[in-house]
Amino acid sequence: MRVAALYDIHGNLPALEAVVQQVREAQVDQVVVGGDVLPGPMSGETLACLLQLDIPVQFILGNGEVAVLAEKSGAEAPHWYRTIPESARRVVRWQANQLSPEHERLLASWPKTLRVTIPGPGDVLFCHATPRDENEVFTRLTSEELLLPVFEGLGVPLVVCGHTHMQFDRMIGRTRVLNAGSVGMPFGAPGADWLLLGPDIQLRHTDYDLTRAAERIRATNYPEAQDFAARNVLQPPSAADMLDAFTAASFR
Repeated sequence: MRVAALYDIHGNLPALEAVVQQVREAQVDQVVVGGDVLPGPMSGETLACLLQLDIPVQFILGNGEVAVLAEKSGAEAPHWYRTIPESARRVVRWQANQLSPEHERLLASWPKTLRVTIPGPGDVLFCHATPRDENEVFTRLTSEELLLPVFEGLGVPLVVCGHTHMQFDRMIGRTRVLNAGSVGMPFGAPGADWLLLGPDIQLRHTDYDLTRAAERIRATNYPEAQDFAARNVLQPPSAADMLDAFTAASFR
């Protein structure tokens, strides 16, 4: 059994299409989508692509879906949402307006964590950020001492997360923790990052036609289409800069 973990797609359909092709070539038996399918420029088409796969797919909630659902329902927004720039809030409002009642119900049904038994790795816990909170930030440099209370006592040897859009493979106590990276908004090398599990573990990177992808994204009515194409497809932020920023904002 082989499982592909696809995280933080953020409506980047061209990136997802390229990854799906490699998922098929790898003869994957199951796909786990680790949250933050949206918001993003082609989120409706991205969700449709995932739902139409002829491979079993399971979803978990990311902080992006939580914020969009709160905006859609009028519920209290997450704390982080109240501190982000207006341009980011505009994206969430736009995404909420695009959400059909059917997709709203679908997203609301997704769990925040998922356990899957995979020959080789064994029992794997999938979460978006940490097992207790889809908003928490940590990196490969965050102190193990600070993270031990979060990852102890889970009863699994392996945890897969995302959220910070940077791949890593580290130990926290006796628990191996993998960050699958981001399919749609990676930090560092342009392309799409994802994870292949069982019987071995592979942090994967997929190249795709960035110029054509940027053209497709710019043609959407996404509020930040030009910026997304430039900064998240053609020339993403450097991994070093983002690692410094996220580590500084992580557990204290």
